[in-house]
Amino acid sequence: MTTISLLDAFGWSAELALGHAPHQALGRVPARVVAEDRGSYQLIADSGDLRASVSGRFRHDAASDPSAYPAVGDWVAVEGATGDAVIHAVLPRRSALVRQASGKRTEAQVVGANLDVVFVVASLNADLNVRRLERYVAAAWESGAQPVILLSKADLGGDIDVVLNAVASVAAGATLIVVSSFDGRGIDEVRERIKPGQTVAFVGSSGVGKSTLLNRLAGEERAIVREIREDDARGRHTTTRRQLHLLPGGGLVLDTPGMREFALWESDGLEQTFTDLDEIVARCRFGNCSHHGEPGCAIAAALANGSLHPDRLAGWRKLVREAAHHERRVDALARQEERRKWKAIGKSVTKHMNAKYGQGGWR
Repeated sequence: MTTISLLDAFGWSAELALGHAPHQALGRVPARVVAEDRGSYQLIADSGDLRASVSGRFRHDAASDPSAYPAVGDWVAVEGATGDAVIHAVLPRRSALVRQASGKRTEAQVVGANLDVVFVVASLNADLNVRRLERYVAAAWESGAQPVILLSKADLGGDIDVVLNAVASVAAGATLIVVSSFDGRGIDEVRERIKPGQTVAFVGSSGVGKSTLLNRLAGEERAIVREIREDDARGRHTTTRRQLHLLPGGGLVLDTPGMREFALWESDGLEQTFTDLDEIVARCRFGNCSHHGEPGCAIAAALANGSLHPDRLAGWRKLVREAAHHERRVDALARQEERRKWKAIGKSVTKHMNAKYGQGGWR
């Protein structure tokens, strides 16, 4: 019987070992982030559980970029023992699910790193929102992982075929699986997509059944679950932090808190999510068509003949507007940061020259 190491069970690979080699030469060990609690990180190393924080140098280099800090799923280079362990570096990510952090600040928030599959979970009840699902699918494509849409709570009844048709229009090539944690429908199909050493994430709004699915797959209660509200079919927050769970038989699940707001950080995933609209736009008579009724506009023709639903077009336009607005904000912040940097350099040079030649004597 072959025994695998703890790191191997959590997804360690030859590629990661190559990236960690410079740190190993400094006496640091590799570990994976399985949870975060206000700047303190819970890690898994070959020796077992570790509690760690980032080094002062790491904090200085990361500056004000939250996405540079370790995220759940990251592999890190660590030094020290439990309780006193220090994270010196994050190994290169091969994929990352990123969103615009909630609030007014323009910051990227890494929801999960080094993912193989992103399961976008939506409930087959009154709270199903196709436009919100569209956002999650776009972010999943952007992450570099494989998106799969899970339609949960199939045991609640209703016309599943009607919902499937609506969701299929925004699936953008993602596989659709109908599941029920109550009667077991689709559970085996989900489990087959979580291979040993691979990492998947469950993302979606509160109450869609992410934690219940995790418990069903794990064969035990890993996460607390609560009933949805009867008045609007929306869920209550039960998962309060992102956490990585190792399943019996191998494979890892990242369970995430419900996210009702999900603003995209990058816009590249839109192309994959809206391939149908890209194909229609390519048929417009003019290359600079704004798709607001110009002569020869293929979008207008598709709306008229019913091959394009107005809601699908509205969802696309809204995400494109958000992406353009976000890009302008990021560019403005980059220019401000560049000005601050050169202003600081100028002050430093002036201080040095004044110390060397006297106040203004070098001018």
